[in-house]
Amino acid sequence: MESTTKTKSPPVPPSSPDILLIGLNHETAPVALRECIALSETDAESGLETLRRDPDVQEAMLLSTCNRVEVLTVTRNRDRAAQYVKGLLAGIGRVDAALLEDALYVHVGDAAVRHVFRVASSLDSMMVGEPQILGQIKAAYRLATTKKTTGVILNRLLHRAFFVAKRVRTETGIGDHAVSISYAAIELAKKIFDTLEGKKVLLVGAGEMAEIAVEHLVRHRVGSLFVANRTFERGLHLAEKFKGQAIRFEEIDDLLTVVDIIISSTGAPEVVIAHDQVKGIIRARKNRPLFFIDIAVPRDIDPAINQLSNTYVYDIDDLKGIVEENKEDRLREAAKGERIVDEAVLGFRRWYESLEVVPTVVALRNKIEGILRAEIEKTLSGFNGISDSHREAFYRMANAMVNKILHDPTLYLKNISQHETKAMILDITRKLFKLNT
Repeated sequence: MESTTKTKSPPVPPSSPDILLIGLNHETAPVALRECIALSETDAESGLETLRRDPDVQEAMLLSTCNRVEVLTVTRNRDRAAQYVKGLLAGIGRVDAALLEDALYVHVGDAAVRHVFRVASSLDSMMVGEPQILGQIKAAYRLATTKKTTGVILNRLLHRAFFVAKRVRTETGIGDHAVSISYAAIELAKKIFDTLEGKKVLLVGAGEMAEIAVEHLVRHRVGSLFVANRTFERGLHLAEKFKGQAIRFEEIDDLLTVVDIIISSTGAPEVVIAHDQVKGIIRARKNRPLFFIDIAVPRDIDPAINQLSNTYVYDIDDLKGIVEENKEDRLREAAKGERIVDEAVLGFRRWYESLEVVPTVVALRNKIEGILRAEIEKTLSGFNGISDSHREAFYRMANAMVNKILHDPTLYLKNISQHETKAMILDITRKLFKLNT
């Protein structure tokens, strides 16, 4: 009589999880959509905490800059995690999910790794070669580690990204042809006025981009320079450094009547200068033109100001024309950077695929170590007066034997290139040594 009892298959070690990246950037979404999704530090913190609670997300990091918002995750259920992330972004931005879907890109595995390396190396930036993005990624990674949402995979990936970015910066001339957002803003101002010499400039915001903008302005010998910042001390520091004058935010209205150019780059969640503020000073300016260059996302300057006479508002998307200058030089150097990225992706893949081997190697080591320790204890129990130093010497010998026995098998298992072959050999190894019991 045939038995109806089914034999339970031994458990197979789990395969490596997926690296999943979902985001939008300056190429896939206009600034009007990007500013809806842009994350403040508080948004990023709460977003990470939300992702940490999702059972399908094992690790996570959020990156939000003026040109991109991206969510990088490690997951064992790619489809469910993707839907969760998309819902999170739609909720943060209070935008229609269908509208957001059209602007999102999704990268998995090698494509996600390559994207992270390219972004960190500034190969995917609007301004190819600009240095600010690496600092922004490091800040995002710091926040994720503080919130304990990274693990073995993202820690390794981000540290490799920093290394790749350094190689691209030092081994190519990409930085020689870099065009920062701040530089592009100054170039736009030059196109508007022909010369910036003697022009009165108000800088709203005193962060890194503002400081770079001031450096360019000083080289063009602008006239009076005013700096307004929410934190007056920070604005004062920047103003003193470049012999300008710090003002409080409340004084911006008074300055609107005298300045020629306003460059704004705060991290404020809403507009800093509104339509009605500017409308009230048009007559006092006596038809002198007033130019706003808004390099913040979300935008600082109310776009409706453009409707007023002799006032002109340019946002970050208007700077794209400036970026096209010297494009050939940047692309030539970027091609060298792409080669470095491709090499790094292959190297990371080898490490990543080796993770699948780790549970089997650890189980094999534990089994052999257990056998050797049991035999040593059995042997030594028959002798009286064995000193601790002699006992320790036996265990050192056992550890050396384990290392030598497992050296070649470990290298072999880690270097199997084809996934199907690796899975089969890992299964055979676990059966041969009864590692599943």
